[in-house]
Amino acid sequence: MNEGDQAIHVIYLVGVLVLVASSLLVRRIPIGQGLKMLAAWVMIFAAAFVIFTMKDDFAALWNRVVLETRGGVVQEENGQELRVRRAPDGHFWVDAEINGEPVRFLVDSGATTTSISRSVAERAGIEPSNGMPAMVQTANGIVAVERGRAQSLKVGNIERRDVAVHISDSFGDMNVIGMNFLSSLSGWRVEGRTLILRS
Repeated sequence: MNEGDQAIHVIYLVGVLVLVASSLLVRRIPIGQGLKMLAAWVMIFAAAFVIFTMKDDFAALWNRVVLETRGGVVQEENGQELRVRRAPDGHFWVDAEINGEPVRFLVDSGATTTSISRSVAERAGIEPSNGMPAMVQTANGIVAVERGRAQSLKVGNIERRDVAVHISDSFGDMNVIGMNFLSSLSGWRVEGRTLILRS
C-alpha cells in the first residue's frame, strides 16, 4: 500500500473516531464510562488499521504456514519431469547446481539469458569473457552485464551443458533461470500452482 492510500485510511479512521466520540457526548454518558468506551473504540480501529495495512504480509505468512503443514515439498522429481510448487511470494524458485555449486534460482520466462551474481560466478569458477559488457533490460532497469559460460547447469534431474550466463554485481543475491535454459527443454508449463519442466 502506498503512502497516499495510508493517509486516506488514517483520515477515514479519524473521522469515524470523531463520529463515535460525538455520539457518546450526545448521549450524555458519564465521562469515566465515555472515556473507557472511546478507548475501546480506538483500540478496535487501531487493530483494524494494522490488519488492513499489513494484509499482504499476513497473506504471505498464511501461505507459508499452509505450505509447511502440507509437508513443505516445493520441488519434486518425477521421471523426466520436475514439478515446482509456487512459493508464497507468487514466484517459482528452484534449487539447482551450477558447475556443482548449489544455487537457488528464480524461474523467469521474461529473462532471455540465465543470470547469476558475481559471487555465484566466483564460487562456481565461471570467468567472465574479455569482451565488452552488454546492457540488458531487467525488472530494475538497464544494467551492465558480463558474459560467461557454465560448464553445467542442473535443475533437479535436468542438466544442460555449456550454458550461456550473464554475470553482474547489479543482481545482488538474485539468480535467474532464463529462456535459454527453458527453451532447451522438451516442454514446460504451469498447471494451477505448479510449474512442470520436462527434460
